[in-house]
Amino acid sequence: MKPNLLIVDDEEPFREDLARLLRRRGFECRTTGDIETAVKTVQALGSSVVLCDVVMPGGGALALLREIGGKPEVGVFVMTAFGSLETAMEAFRAGAVDYLLKPLNADEVDRKVRRFLDHQEALAKLRALRRELVRTTEVTGLVGKSRAMAQVYELIKRVAPTRTTVLITGETGTGKEVVARLLHQASPCREERFVAVNCAALPHSLLEGELFGHLRGAFTGAVRDRIGLVEAAKDGTLFLDEISEMSIETQAKLLRVVEQKQVLPLGATQPRTVDTRIVASTNRNLAECVKAGTFREDLFFRLSVIELHLPPLRERREDIPLLAEHFRRKFSADLKREIRIIDRAAMQLLLAYQWPGNVREVQNVIERAAILTQDGMIAVEHLPERLSGKGPKRVVADDLRAALRVYEQEHIRHVLDAVGGNKEEAARRLGIDPATLYRKLSTVDRSPE
Repeated sequence: MKPNLLIVDDEEPFREDLARLLRRRGFECRTTGDIETAVKTVQALGSSVVLCDVVMPGGGALALLREIGGKPEVGVFVMTAFGSLETAMEAFRAGAVDYLLKPLNADEVDRKVRRFLDHQEALAKLRALRRELVRTTEVTGLVGKSRAMAQVYELIKRVAPTRTTVLITGETGTGKEVVARLLHQASPCREERFVAVNCAALPHSLLEGELFGHLRGAFTGAVRDRIGLVEAAKDGTLFLDEISEMSIETQAKLLRVVEQKQVLPLGATQPRTVDTRIVASTNRNLAECVKAGTFREDLFFRLSVIELHLPPLRERREDIPLLAEHFRRKFSADLKREIRIIDRAAMQLLLAYQWPGNVREVQNVIERAAILTQDGMIAVEHLPERLSGKGPKRVVADDLRAALRVYEQEHIRHVLDAVGGNKEEAARRLGIDPATLYRKLSTVDRSPE
């Protein structure tokens, strides 16, 4: 592609002759005889180099610089006769790249312009490199150098610049929301909103209203219009966490958003157009949910255009020391305490443990240890007893029901620890209703140690 030049001079023979010479040297040249047209040309066509006479009707190069001074990608070269060199220097201080003395030497013009263009190209490459470094740093915020995580990073890098829907799968605690945020931050809509919704945390009746909104009078108590989260995300990203928990009825409305880019608030008769990117996540097998009739097949296919699977920590054990060190540094900074090292025996326990709660459980374990240590070293005694399996044994009566209660209490504690205290997820793993879990937790809390 030829370099794009604009020549601004009120002497037509001079500017046309100069343009002819520079075209022979491979430049794409436009010419004009007034500043107003020059400004419009730069703004409309994005000329990368402007050769402008310093003395012209309408203010010359100084006037041009005042108008386009906020465009660092445009290089203004001031053309001047010897007598107006002082004015040219003033223009130079105002942002001009360089000055050219009349009568011009074509070789000098060629050399100076190409030097500027080479500099601009180098700056563009540097900016691109910095963006890539930022993106890489953000992605490695997931932490891990295993082959499985390398594949995750590569897929994030490829998918993020698009606006296609993405389904993130993986067990609880693997970092699905972290990945969703990375996809948003590395996308063209990074300046727009990122809205996260936990579909498992809201009753079905409330979730639909939260997502799609309603009009005034749509139901008893709807005293004003309310915009839904799909619209609130606007041109940004809507992250639907645990989408497998969404009701079939709500799934039908979401399908319209994904397929037609339309949302229909409760009580509305006309849909509204939205351009929200949908990123969903689940810790379940959605294909199995489709077979069971709890998830729409058409929505599943629309959401899984790109499926990004996060491997459990037990399948990438080589990343455990990296994660432990990452969280050691994090909590050392957060707690404003020097936590220097995780000792060898403690690290061996971390490596041997199965980590059912994945990365979130590692974070909780290291945070606990960072709080408990007094000498800046995380040791075995600072880790939860479940990691070694050597916790104190309860003394219980011979009564079978009493023994079962003790086991139940210990099991509930273990599952809660594994999911980082997330009671909704713990209830799902235990196969009980959340209300039942809350009732059992009150029993656990009252039980003697």
